[in-house]
Amino acid sequence: MRTIDTVSAHELAALADLQQRVCGELPGVTMRWTLFGSRARIILLTAAGGSDRAVAAQLRINRHTVRLWRQRFAEKGLAGLTETPGRGRKPVLTDRVTASILTGAVQPPPHRARWSCRSMAAAHHVSKSTVQRLWSKNDIKPHLTRTFKISTDPRFDEKFWDVIGLYLNPPDKALCDEKSQCQAIERTQPGLPLSVGHIRTATHDYIRHGTVTLFAALNYLEGKIVSMLAPQHRHQEWLKFLKQIDRETPAGVELHLIADNYATHKQADVHKWLTKHPRFHMHLTPTSASWMNLVERFFRDLTVDVVREGSFTHVKELSRQILAYLAERNAHPMRYVWKAKGKDILRKIHRAKQVLTV
Repeated sequence: MRTIDTVSAHELAALADLQQRVCGELPGVTMRWTLFGSRARIILLTAAGGSDRAVAAQLRINRHTVRLWRQRFAEKGLAGLTETPGRGRKPVLTDRVTASILTGAVQPPPHRARWSCRSMAAAHHVSKSTVQRLWSKNDIKPHLTRTFKISTDPRFDEKFWDVIGLYLNPPDKALCDEKSQCQAIERTQPGLPLSVGHIRTATHDYIRHGTVTLFAALNYLEGKIVSMLAPQHRHQEWLKFLKQIDRETPAGVELHLIADNYATHKQADVHKWLTKHPRFHMHLTPTSASWMNLVERFFRDLTVDVVREGSFTHVKELSRQILAYLAERNAHPMRYVWKAKGKDILRKIHRAKQVLTV
């Protein structure tokens, strides 16, 4: 049987090189390689003439540990410094059960829409933590649903580039317009405010006090909002808003308005007015593709900052809050910049269509 004294200089040199490259002061070194580095130091110090007791004292370990790894290295070389297969806790789950938990997650149980951690654990006689760890490790999330809507507009690509082109190569003045009905709701009971260790509360039920329509035009280059509140949402209000935009923007500047396919945009009186005002250029988004309109991003902020969390006893109260929010925002305008590449978006949409038609 070999001893540490009979180990070749080539083996020791290889060990020293491996220990220096892998087990040095490197960030992210795993526990496995950290242990290997400690064992390599035992061998190198012993080969340099250190006794078991001296090496143990220097490394602050037991001398029996020194003897163990010295003998393992003498018998098996570098392979002797790694863990022996079969050591450690044996896996509780079989491969069959693991595969069933993972593949079964995409197959809902009878009379249910999806699996939960507890129902899957009960079906396989394991703990819910086991199911949760497996799903998390494999990025399986049965509890989440992501909504989508693919446009069926036959002129989708044409309209897509017409709208996206304005964002990627904006003219001197680009306006995105939209409108939204905001509902004035009052919570039936006052909730508790946010405090340390306590989340804000609100009743699940509410009283409706009517709606107000907000017409908004987002100046893409400056980030400012031209807005108008109206009690209704008809072509008359839309035409009135177009005239307001005409008054509040510099004369002679070409205005590109991005809008959805709402019927008010195509009404005869609106069409006549647009014909008499050629500086207005309408760009309609494809059907079911209002996400192309950047003003939707502003309406998301308005919903979160004002509408959703508020409690309003009257439409006038809601209107005052919206106007105050708009005034503050226009005082400190913030741009929404389109960064996504058109080709990448189209590629993703076409890929989704192919999957749905299979």
